[in-house]
Amino acid sequence: MATETYNRLTEKEKQEVRMYGVTEAGMREAVESSITFKFSGPAMVVASYLSDAQEMMAYEQPDFNTIEDQRQLLNRAKWVLFEYIMKE
Repeated sequence: MATETYNRLTEKEKQEVRMYGVTEAGMREAVESSITFKFSGPAMVVASYLSDAQEMMAYEQPDFNTIEDQRQLLNRAKWVLFEYIMKE
């Protein structure tokens, strides 16, 4: 995300970007427009995020960005669980 765009966000949105790599609104749009969500549901979206994080763990020399991406993927998976599965 560009610095100029980030600076225009509210404090809550900045916190969301730190946690997820995107705002919750952006994440909701991405999840709900995904083919996986439409055809297989939110549980498969979670499984996909977890698989991606697991695949990143296979890197021999993970750097800070890789570890940060893993952390954000895990946070996204939890968010989908709480927003779409546990609320039902």
